[in-house]
Amino acid sequence: MKIPVSALAAGLVAVLVSFSGPFVVVLTAASAAHLTEAQTTSWVWAIAVGSGLTCLVLSLITKMPVITAWSTPGAALLVGSLGAYRYSDAVGAFLFAAIGMTVLGFSGLFGRILAKVPPGIISAMLAGILLPFALDAFRQLPGAPAIVLAVLGAYFLGRRFLPNYAVLLALGAGVAVAAAGHDLHLGGVRLEIALPHLTVPTLNPSALVSIGLPLLIVTMASQNAPGLAVLRGSGYQPDDRLLLTGTGLTSVLLAPFGSHAINLAAITAAICTGEQAHPNPRLRYVAGAACGVFYLICGFLGTGLVGFFTALPKPLVAAVCGVALLGALLGSLAGALDDRPAREGALVTLAATASGMTVAHVGSAFWGLVAGVLVHLILTARRNSQAGTGTGPAGESREIRSQTTKPQTTNPA
Repeated sequence: MKIPVSALAAGLVAVLVSFSGPFVVVLTAASAAHLTEAQTTSWVWAIAVGSGLTCLVLSLITKMPVITAWSTPGAALLVGSLGAYRYSDAVGAFLFAAIGMTVLGFSGLFGRILAKVPPGIISAMLAGILLPFALDAFRQLPGAPAIVLAVLGAYFLGRRFLPNYAVLLALGAGVAVAAAGHDLHLGGVRLEIALPHLTVPTLNPSALVSIGLPLLIVTMASQNAPGLAVLRGSGYQPDDRLLLTGTGLTSVLLAPFGSHAINLAAITAAICTGEQAHPNPRLRYVAGAACGVFYLICGFLGTGLVGFFTALPKPLVAAVCGVALLGALLGSLAGALDDRPAREGALVTLAATASGMTVAHVGSAFWGLVAGVLVHLILTARRNSQAGTGTGPAGESREIRSQTTKPQTTNPA
């Protein structure tokens, strides 16, 4: 089979987005906890290798573009809590959370709960996640007009003439303009092989409650739920037990090397599950496998190659990410509007998710989902109550119909 270039490009862009954005949160947490260079390098190795293995293996097994990554909200949680405990206690908490993720995934409970949510609300949650990235592409325009315009122009020209390569053309144009404007700073990048560092986990009840339990909740709610929604929104029928058990077991194995959590991705998954990756949905799994290979390369080459990604100008990354997600955003908005009974709940979900709020260390995707479901239940309960009691427009119309259609009896006299 000829490997589609568009799928390879989608996998590359997904890794680019991961290492130029969410990865910074991991480095911030490591710095705040005063980890050694060996511990930090091992953490990078573990999350990159874990993401790479799960992307590659799960995509090849399922023939779907399964995109995984490390838990970004989990890393954000660690910024303020990791330094309060011994590193071995934190690793013990990582292991606790990983076991919890595996149990929830293998039981199928998480997937059954998510399946009861109206599809329009799920689509709205995804749209709320993606919308800020599309907006951010245009926010970068005043500060870096040449780069952003080059990315936008190349993307839409590509959509017109070479739709399978639109994202790749956008990335190439942006890099070329950045290089011409001396905005690429790659002088400090050096490649070296990363070595994992084993830390024997210790169990500290306080760390389990302060780190492990919140890490479990935010990873399942803010990462795995949207990750499953992306696949379903793109027309796939993922086996949630297989995917969540696979990422959970990988997290268990790599926790002693510093991995805080490996989970399903949402933002980068949307890059690889849309038609930009490949017009044929059955061949988009190549994008997932390619993403896995690029993750593995980054993991084994250590922070040197990661430095390449972080050296790219922020406007370039934001613009490429924004255009790469336009197709997924369009599809999710359409899905939210198509579910007419859940439209009002979907609107609340979209607004709450796109707000970016964080409450109790849990991100807006979870709270948007909760808010939308609550609104939907309130509205549908009211309508069902009116229909059941015969009050209100629905009940009145049913009573009128019953009276007008009641057969007339004849008087024998």
